Amino acid sequence: MSAMAVAAPAVEQSASFAKEAHGFELKQHKFVREYDSHVLLYKHTKTGAELISVVNSDENKTFGAVFRTPVDDSTGIPHILEHSVLCGSRKYPIKEPFVELMKGSLNTFLNAFTYPDRTCYPVASTNTQDFYNLVDVYLDAVLHPRCVNDKRTFEQEGWHLELDDPKDPLSYKGVVFNEMKGVYSSPDSMFYRVVQQALFPDNTYRHDSGGDPTVIPSLTFEQFQAFHAKYYHPSNGRFWFYGDDDPSKRLQVLDTYFSDFEARPVDSEVGTQPLLHEPRTVTAHYAAGDSEEGDGKAYAAVNWVLTSEPLDVETELALGFLDYLMMGTAAAPLRKALNDSGLGAAIVGGGIDDELKQPVFSVGLKGVDPANTEKVEALILDKLKEMAETGFTPGAIEAAVNTIEFSLRENNTGSFPRGLSLMLRAVGAWIYDRDPYTPIQWEEALNNFKAKLAGGGDVFGPLIHKYLLDNKHRVTVVVLPDQQLANKVEEDERNRLDGIRAKMSERDVQQVISETEALKERQETPDSPESLACIPSLQLSDIPKTITKVPTAVSDLTGGAKLLTHDLFTNDVLYAEAVLDMTGLPASLLPLVPLFCRSLTQMGTDKESFIELTERIGRKTGGISVYPFTSSKRGADQPVAKLMVRGKSMGHNSGDLFELMGDILSTARLDDKARFTQMVAETKANLEAGIIGSGHRFAGSRLAGQRSVAGWVGESMGGLSYLEFIRTLSKRVEEDWQGVQADLESIRKHLLQRQGALINLTGDDRALSAAQAHVDDLLSRLPEAAVMGPSSSSGWQGSLPRVNEALVVPTQVNYVGKAANLYADAGYKLSGAAYVIEKHLGTSWLWDKVRVVGGAYGGFCSFDSHSGMFTYLSYRDPNLLDTLEAYDGTVDFLRSLELDNDALTKAIIGTMGDLDAYQLPDAKGYSALSRYLLGVSDEERQQRRDQVLGTTVKDFKEFADVLECVRGDAARVVAVTSADKAQQVLQERPGFWEVKKVL
Repeated sequence: MSAMAVAAPAVEQSASFAKEAHGFELKQHKFVREYDSHVLLYKHTKTGAELISVVNSDENKTFGAVFRTPVDDSTGIPHILEHSVLCGSRKYPIKEPFVELMKGSLNTFLNAFTYPDRTCYPVASTNTQDFYNLVDVYLDAVLHPRCVNDKRTFEQEGWHLELDDPKDPLSYKGVVFNEMKGVYSSPDSMFYRVVQQALFPDNTYRHDSGGDPTVIPSLTFEQFQAFHAKYYHPSNGRFWFYGDDDPSKRLQVLDTYFSDFEARPVDSEVGTQPLLHEPRTVTAHYAAGDSEEGDGKAYAAVNWVLTSEPLDVETELALGFLDYLMMGTAAAPLRKALNDSGLGAAIVGGGIDDELKQPVFSVGLKGVDPANTEKVEALILDKLKEMAETGFTPGAIEAAVNTIEFSLRENNTGSFPRGLSLMLRAVGAWIYDRDPYTPIQWEEALNNFKAKLAGGGDVFGPLIHKYLLDNKHRVTVVVLPDQQLANKVEEDERNRLDGIRAKMSERDVQQVISETEALKERQETPDSPESLACIPSLQLSDIPKTITKVPTAVSDLTGGAKLLTHDLFTNDVLYAEAVLDMTGLPASLLPLVPLFCRSLTQMGTDKESFIELTERIGRKTGGISVYPFTSSKRGADQPVAKLMVRGKSMGHNSGDLFELMGDILSTARLDDKARFTQMVAETKANLEAGIIGSGHRFAGSRLAGQRSVAGWVGESMGGLSYLEFIRTLSKRVEEDWQGVQADLESIRKHLLQRQGALINLTGDDRALSAAQAHVDDLLSRLPEAAVMGPSSSSGWQGSLPRVNEALVVPTQVNYVGKAANLYADAGYKLSGAAYVIEKHLGTSWLWDKVRVVGGAYGGFCSFDSHSGMFTYLSYRDPNLLDTLEAYDGTVDFLRSLELDNDALTKAIIGTMGDLDAYQLPDAKGYSALSRYLLGVSDEERQQRRDQVLGTTVKDFKEFADVLECVRGDAARVVAVTSADKAQQVLQERPGFWEVKKVL
């Protein structure tokens, strides 16, 4: 099957396209059958700009503008520019066209990325008019931005000195500045930065294109202007269109913009890193907490630059297979050797990474005793030698071939547009002046490689020797914990600012205060409705009035089970979920469920070893995963709690898929102490990294756990309570493994039963027919009723104490949450208007107050219509109490809000874009399953849709009364912050919160 086929019918292979049109000349045209697409490479005659125009039947149209943007310092210019160009342009002279598009577009993707050597501006939409609106705003933004003549935007998005009062200390503010402070607070991020710098000491990659917070304040506005003038020119651009829109219109739209420019040489070539002649070791440090739970552990990894010359497509493919064989599953030999070694807690380094000009290979461990870092290096090199000599089993090779080929052909990019995924693949070669067709035409290379494997020669040994063992460009990176570093970084910044302040005259101080006031006034002054009218938008008449239904047939099966089927075109791929009820479990076992899920696929069965089971999954399916699903259900005290076994295969392999599901559930071994110990260590390491890098998720989870049973269950299986449980469990495994094993078996005995089980199948008629013959085989392996009955007739009763909390970790930024329950605290009755108001707040008040004025990387709110929880959250935020003040100001903002018809229409359309988010067939089937489990009928969906479409300004004002509870006594605050900042809040507001040291 072609990779496009899962979602769309075929296109005409013999179609013809313009050789010359709208200032473009066709340089190459290939029909790429891997994606059932015509791929046309054009050159713009006047400017030399290159365009790839992909023509196919995919309705999810994609556009991208890509500029090569190498750097020679770590001031973060390309990153600040990526933010800034979207803040107004020649044709759209308002503060933030990007935000206006977020408010009122049906986009399926709207963002921008800064790479170490390029900057990408992609958009996608299924609505043609909306798509071209997005394209026009983005083209005007990158080629004619206002920011290059507007220092205020540079100050807002990059950095500026801030001072409100002569008595206050001077501070740095800026969105990118604070974003990168968050990045530099994360030990994982610091490790990967050190690896990149160590591998590339001589080219652009030795710098941080995102920006180093200690260097960002040295960037001048003049440097910023010069960077845009040099690199943001069609002659330095590569442009991309993809989908079912008119290929001629694409050329016309681009030519309208490019005709303003003349061709000119742009020196943006990314230099090649010369290969080292001898291996090196590089040591660096990360900011560690001073609590015993931080463990004082190191990172240790071995890293290579594989080549200084471009690889041919077959070698690239072969290295991809080698990477999967060594690292791709938990049973892969290199990954398994590291996990089994006991030297560290979790794998770091992702194996092969080919996103930069030269591919790299990186692998190692975190959570390593600093005394053992050399042992990690020795283990990796010894294992590579062993694999080069002994090779891989035929079963492992067959599993790798099936898994990678299945993935290539299925082309399942999830919620990420397929056109964007393909663009990033092509750009990986195109940006370095290589053939952009090569990465997207893999069929011939794959067949050649499979033939070479069938020939029986040693394919992988020579690759391991050439690119790894015999390759002298090897750098061992060790990153050690430093408990003083966080304080030192804060102190250095304070000293730098105090030094600046000491040199200021009174007049200078007043100047900074005036500049601060002027910037805030600008930030807080809204664009006029007349100005906003320049942004193109759809009308409500463009929005379908009725919901899109997923075909769903429900039938009863023997023993009280149910079958849901969704007949959708999948080109004979079957997507299946086996769903078991979890509500009979004793509450004390809930925190063990995530590790139970992992154990089902990572310890083997009573007939197969862990390695054999992993290989069979790889040979016969496209993958199987097991995880818990929990959610509140509106109107019910008890949550919906299920165990999901999710898998996919070709229709003709559905018997194998269900047999594997049955084996995993009923015969999986749960007795491998060493494997379980490693999973506990890995979980602990990842949770500790997560609370520093994604503190908002932990704050939100903590708040939810205070107010609902579902929230409490979720927090105990994924939040701070889970981390605390894991820390205790790691000791218990050593002292009472038999007890832990008995608990794992107890979970299985409570879960396995036909009664209440549900099978969900998504596929086309052929796949569904093949699968249904095997459903009974799976169910027959489950006992009719659970061996152990429900732990309690009244269900789970847990919740967290309702207190304000500061969760303290070593960090330079904050994650601030505040929440209340609108159903319980305000008596709110759900209306679809709430979705419109939530969306609007995130793109207006909270965006302006928390991000634009406050300098946080993100500020948003979420309303869970199942539980009633309304939660404010900020991300990489320099503020705490100011952010809470902004949250509390939401009520007055809504009460005084004046929305004209255009603004209201945009808010409704933006919400409809979220409700009608583009989905591939597997996601449609899964969404239908979720709605079925949560009792959300199509009738209710239609009612909510009608309410969204009928939202009025009156609804916004009435919602202000509802949100009073989120600034009143019922609300609670949880923030992830540093010890110093938690104490500063207590000095200003004694008794405000309980301080909980996490790291």
